Amino acid sequence: MRAVIQRVRKASVTVDEQIIGAIEKGLVVFIGVTHDDTEEDARWLAQKIAHLRIFEDAASKFNLSALDVGARALVVSQFTLYGDARRGRRPDFIAAARPEAAEPLIERFVALLREQGLHVETGKFQAHMLVHLINDGPVTILLDSP
Repeated sequence: MRAVIQRVRKASVTVDEQIIGAIEKGLVVFIGVTHDDTEEDARWLAQKIAHLRIFEDAASKFNLSALDVGARALVVSQFTLYGDARRGRRPDFIAAARPEAAEPLIERFVALLREQGLHVETGKFQAHMLVHLINDGPVTILLDSP
């Protein structure tokens, strides 16, 4: 699994002109699934993200996690994280898992984040989404499961 994590002041996701998920201070997690990903990958990423120290303490050091500061998460599925544009002008998405494999794993990932203690909002799988966010820092972290 691959995640792009952005620390945000606020964020929302809109589908068909309706806001379906919104958070204040927290993390936007764009998540993609590849063919050989398993629940263990989802578990590893959920634990890593919940405890990732990317919030500042009183000394302006990255010493606090989302759990430490009461931050929320907005999870948005994004198969394009596995786009390969090294050749040609149009990316291919061969490395992205098929929807029937990706959707349950993303749902499990969301459940695992919640089990870690995070309040989680989500986008809508396979929908055209508009994601609005105010990146704080900016702080953007890329994570691939082992």
